[in-house]
Amino acid sequence: MIKMVDLLVRKDGTSHEEFVDYWLGEHSELAKDLPGLRKYVTSVPNDPEKAGYDGLLELYFDSTADMKAAFDSDVGRRVQEDAAEFVNMDEGPTLVVDETVQLDELD
Repeated sequence: MIKMVDLLVRKDGTSHEEFVDYWLGEHSELAKDLPGLRKYVTSVPNDPEKAGYDGLLELYFDSTADMKAAFDSDVGRRVQEDAAEFVNMDEGPTLVVDETVQLDELD
């Protein structure tokens, strides 16, 4: 399983609260339909000004090929176009990683 991690920065002219409302509402409903998506996690910093980012996104897929297919799909294109409306796509790093869980007491 692979995970894509994005540190998100809102577009200029959008408040942090507006960003979060849209991201966790309308945008999340679109993103949940990405083909092959296995897990979708959003995290909002308690103090975004100190954090330097407005949100942390984690998307899980079985493989990088599945991730690529998801974003190449019609749904994937709509998700990316929608994100570009409220996310500064040139800011914040994106990582694609293999996750190794060292401890998980939540399960």
